[in-house]
Amino acid sequence: MMRSLYSGVAGLKTHQTKMDVIGNNIANVNTIGFKSSSVLFRDVLYQTSSNATGATDNTGGTNASQIGLGTKMASISTSITETGAAQSTNNPYDLMLDSSSFFIVSRGGTNYFTKVGSFEVDASGCLVTSNGYQVMGWQVDPDNPTVIRKDTVSALYPESEENKVSSPEMTSKAHMTGNVDMTDTELNPTGEGKTVSVSVYDSLGYSYTVKFKMNQDAGQADKSLYNLRIDSIKDANNVEILGADDPSTPNVTEGGYTATLGGGNSIQVKFDPDTGLFEYAGSAGEKEALLKITPQGNDRGDVFTAKVNGEDVDGITIDFSALTMFEAGGKSSAKMVRAAQDTTGGGRAAGKLNDVSIDNAGKIFGVYSNGETKLIGQIAVANFDNPMGLEAIGDSLYKTTQNSGDFDGIGSAVDENGGKMTQGVLEMSNVDLSAEFTDMITTQRGFQANSRIITTSDSLLEELVNLKR
Repeated sequence: MMRSLYSGVAGLKTHQTKMDVIGNNIANVNTIGFKSSSVLFRDVLYQTSSNATGATDNTGGTNASQIGLGTKMASISTSITETGAAQSTNNPYDLMLDSSSFFIVSRGGTNYFTKVGSFEVDASGCLVTSNGYQVMGWQVDPDNPTVIRKDTVSALYPESEENKVSSPEMTSKAHMTGNVDMTDTELNPTGEGKTVSVSVYDSLGYSYTVKFKMNQDAGQADKSLYNLRIDSIKDANNVEILGADDPSTPNVTEGGYTATLGGGNSIQVKFDPDTGLFEYAGSAGEKEALLKITPQGNDRGDVFTAKVNGEDVDGITIDFSALTMFEAGGKSSAKMVRAAQDTTGGGRAAGKLNDVSIDNAGKIFGVYSNGETKLIGQIAVANFDNPMGLEAIGDSLYKTTQNSGDFDGIGSAVDENGGKMTQGVLEMSNVDLSAEFTDMITTQRGFQANSRIITTSDSLLEELVNLKR
């Protein structure tokens, strides 16, 4: 009877522990990134009243007679790899991991791990958790701004002062496209010419409008040769800094610039008279010409000379190969476009950070008002041989243990193991209320049954005491 009393007490203790775990699960049903736990029981020491015996010639064998002494908790396991439901927030710094990986966060030089991707930026532009832990990742390679350097993880600063602005870039390329109609009256050799203009940027990000005039060459009988000359250049305030009143000699204004196209004041564009396709610009075999703008006077900087993508550029290369010469009802559609045909080299003004985009691999991109998209960094994740061996320390954080495996300090990209990171979404709790309430019922009945063991054993003891009246 004493054994049954202690078995009942052991049962009460273990069922109370299980009820505590269930209560914690239910309490955190709406906690972002919470991982539910479950309790496993195991039986404890057995008292053997008779040992097992082997069979003989005259008797059979007997089994051992053992009396169990109750139950105890075997383990509390956390369903840490089971992903919870997704909740859309549209916050650019809210992230959800669709994998068994963990975000890496740090405080005081110590790394911790979490499934909660509810981040924000602090006053210094650092990406942090809601309780101030720095989110760790990799930085952009300083020698190649389009590549991530996968080194020891460090804090990410997507909204640092450096990343809040986008540097200007000089226009280094342009191209002409469209069609030239030889019957277009604007192209008359004796006329003013067809106006073609393009907007360009200097190395400081200031905008200019360069205007050209295009005419048929009077000496070409088949009308397949055209002259393109620089007419004027105006700054963003529509102030003319270069004017060419005389088509043969650009008239440079006071303190302005002088410009050359293909080394001279104009360039000839030739078409094949039989096919109407572009033939050359300037000289046979050439399809490009350099528009070079240089300052005159000390009050104008040499802003059309710069280093673009690591290369020294001292002018704007114009590609003419996309032009055609077909009949179009007497109307020409030729135009000048900033940037090459592959859209590179267009240049830009200085820009401000408008938005932050994070892709499925965790790469952070800044989206700027000047149209530039710049790689800022990449959020790294940690993977463990036994993630269930991590120790929860509160605030939805975990730390490594001897049974989880160590963190190597570098981490990995979330997509290396087939996972992904989703922006504007948070992972909710993975608590299953229906399962928790079912466990609550069975735990309550188990606790009730164990309490009956104690009361029944007490009744038996009472009967035993009452044998002597």
